[in-house]
Amino acid sequence: MTAFAQPVHPALVPGLAQPTDLLIGGAWRGSATGRRLDVNDPATGTVLTSVADADPQDGVAAVDAAAAAAAEWAATSPRHRAGVLMRAFDLMQERSEALARLISLENGKALGDARAEVSYAAEFFRWYAEEGVRLRGQLGTAPSGANRLLVSYQPVGVSVLVTPWNFPAAMATRKIAPAVAAGCTTVLKPAAETPLTALAVAALLEEAGLPAGVVNVVTTSSPGPVVEAMLTHERTRMVSFTGSTEVGRVLLGIAAGRVLKTAMELGGNAPFVVLDDADLDAALDGAMVAKMRNGGQACTAANRFYVQGGIHDAFVDGLVERMGALTVGPGTDDVTDCGPLVNAEAVRKVDELVSDAVSRGARVLLGGSPGEGPGCFYPPTVLVDVPADARLLREEIFGPVAPVVRFDDVEAVLGSVNDTEYGLVSYLYSADLARGLRLAERLESGMVGLNRGLVSDPAAPFGGTKQSGLGREGSTEGLLEFLEAQYVATSW
Repeated sequence: MTAFAQPVHPALVPGLAQPTDLLIGGAWRGSATGRRLDVNDPATGTVLTSVADADPQDGVAAVDAAAAAAAEWAATSPRHRAGVLMRAFDLMQERSEALARLISLENGKALGDARAEVSYAAEFFRWYAEEGVRLRGQLGTAPSGANRLLVSYQPVGVSVLVTPWNFPAAMATRKIAPAVAAGCTTVLKPAAETPLTALAVAALLEEAGLPAGVVNVVTTSSPGPVVEAMLTHERTRMVSFTGSTEVGRVLLGIAAGRVLKTAMELGGNAPFVVLDDADLDAALDGAMVAKMRNGGQACTAANRFYVQGGIHDAFVDGLVERMGALTVGPGTDDVTDCGPLVNAEAVRKVDELVSDAVSRGARVLLGGSPGEGPGCFYPPTVLVDVPADARLLREEIFGPVAPVVRFDDVEAVLGSVNDTEYGLVSYLYSADLARGLRLAERLESGMVGLNRGLVSDPAAPFGGTKQSGLGREGSTEGLLEFLEAQYVATSW
């Protein structure tokens, strides 16, 4: 039986600079209207604190500040930018425990997950400190021999960065670090559910020596009007967004009106395929990581499990045993393995998807209904005999629910696996590496975890195909998103 720890509401994290105002042009200030936005603890439903609630006027002011700082920052040397990023990396490492506890407070994720996120987030500062000084252009001769072809890279300009609530530190640094390394100035708009972490990261960047106006932060309960005001500003040249496909479509429409450069990391519907020859323990280890990281609230979370008949029963038994042993409770409690969902609406949606599957014939082997008492809890849940028309096989669950589908024919299951508008990540387990690599090439996704339940790495290009997004984050590709190639024709 899943164990529930008792919710304990701690105080806000001591020893960590925690601004609660907007950061515009190097100044921390309230919103133009003076409104405040409450930040809630999803484990208890209580208010932690409040932050400034920006309106479109504040968004415009933030873009103005970024534009005013743009020329000077673009003119700095790659080594200077790298120095700032490395100091930010060091500061995040020094304050990692405090940052992890802050994430757990406002996001709800278990401390172990929060600590892993801080480590991952900090690595983007280090990676782009290193990568930013290695960018090289090209020099060649025109095929006709008439002239030389000289290609260099220039900062794209003012960039609007819109991040989600599920990884409030990592999604911020994954965008800020390459933008800063490229010589761009930015405005970060974090999610209303988790603004505190983004503001704390911005304070660390200030402490690391980042000049005023290079990174600006606006928090708001009205993201649509504020982001639209920033994207239609004449000085904005780039938008990088992580979030739902539905919102991504809207932002792409606005960006098209001004022909902005766009990078979109959108929704997922990740399949987790286990073949009969897979190492059972390795597959279960991977399943727990791919499904339960951040309680299933990740775009890379395994959304639907396809398990071949010969290993199906043993895999299901092992999954039920492992998920049933997890302790559910407030993320700030060290014994917690699975924290609350981010809000009551998230609980309602997960429960609705589970109820739909059960109404169509799925069987619940573990969990299956919301937790009792305060907080936004949903227990780890395993479903079997899930029919093909169940909504949770087509919609992103974003919760600790594992629907398992038995299959026999590999060719047939590939059709089911690829029958989705999403293509972010797929997981595949097989002891035959050559077979696994052949099948991986047929999976319609931007990333594949082959015998691994975790694909995220700052050195790897993160992104999807189909309606899971445009462009890549991380790796060299993430830096190039914030640069424009400039070609000079010359002779000597």
